[in-house]
Amino acid sequence: MPSSDSRGSSMPFASFRRSIMSIRSEQVHSVELNHDSTLQEIEQGVFQNLVATRFQELSVASGDEFLSIAWIRKLLDVFNSCQEEFRIVMSNNKELLLKSPQDKLLADYFDRTIKALDICNAARDGTGKIRLWQKHLEIVVSSLDSRQKTIGDGQLRRTRKSLMDLALVMLEEKETGTVLSQRNRSFGRHNKTKDHQRRPSGHSRSLSWSVSQSWSASKQLQSIASHLVPPRGHEIAATNGIANLVFTMNFVLLFVLWVLVAAVPCQDRSLQIHFTIPRQFSWSNALWLLHGRIMDEAKKPERRNSNGLLKEIYKVEKCVHHLTDLIDSVQLPLTEDLMEEIKKGGEDLSAVSEVLKTGLTPLEHNLKKVFRKIMSCRAEGLELLGSANQP
Repeated sequence: MPSSDSRGSSMPFASFRRSIMSIRSEQVHSVELNHDSTLQEIEQGVFQNLVATRFQELSVASGDEFLSIAWIRKLLDVFNSCQEEFRIVMSNNKELLLKSPQDKLLADYFDRTIKALDICNAARDGTGKIRLWQKHLEIVVSSLDSRQKTIGDGQLRRTRKSLMDLALVMLEEKETGTVLSQRNRSFGRHNKTKDHQRRPSGHSRSLSWSVSQSWSASKQLQSIASHLVPPRGHEIAATNGIANLVFTMNFVLLFVLWVLVAAVPCQDRSLQIHFTIPRQFSWSNALWLLHGRIMDEAKKPERRNSNGLLKEIYKVEKCVHHLTDLIDSVQLPLTEDLMEEIKKGGEDLSAVSEVLKTGLTPLEHNLKKVFRKIMSCRAEGLELLGSANQP
């Protein structure tokens, strides 16, 4: 499996989004070269090709970009593009989807999306935790004013206390996984009524109004992965290929959520989710590569007890540990070399703090967009399935 030194170039986020907008027309032209294909086969081929192409681009990210905030944003954007293509194919095959067993396959997918909304909310809480750490980082940086020529005892004491406060906050998250669990910020509509009084219509019955202290990200992921197996040949034939389409979207949903939980602090997070990446799809290799790189990252000694595999979390932990060790070992008066090393540690913390400050808000916007996309696609799909029961 490729590790963090895999070759690949970093694509600007705006260019990445523009490439997603143009990929469908290019793939339609490619698939249409086979004149024996039906329109349904062409659309399904476009969808499978889109999934393969987008995840291939993610899999070759450079070591510096892989699992960074910018990379996670691209991952979420890829999910949205796949979801939109899935919605288009679904909309163009309404009559086929209303037949059995296609209707059951689609309903099962929408059941999984309900659980996905909880993970979106948990990830949003995770970004809130990182934002709290960033505020502590600012305090540490301000206590080490790099503009001053010397570092005195007062500065060292303030810096040591600030580092200790930050370490305690991060340690609490590692040990309990429940920080901010009482302040879950759902992407759903704000409503002060109690849960048992809220009875939304059938196509919006989300479980994601809150996440309780007993909620588990790993159990939620395992629930989504449960009974998710590739369709057999006779199932594909019986559904005119719809079984492959829905399975692929199910697996994209599961995989993106698994990466999200791996990267961002989540309540009771774990990478040890039992699922098998199938070998027979055009996108299989890209997902195998990504899975291998993520597991390789998780196995590194310095990452085993991390709050998350997000690149910026590692940088925070590394800088905090280094600066703490420096300050704990100092003896006054400071030597010039040690003073410069402490200042350099403060500058490194300042740099990662700035990355978090500028990157967290766009990441939260991406999470919100994923939440809304899932909700709107689910609403449209359930409305379609509901029309089959109307006279």
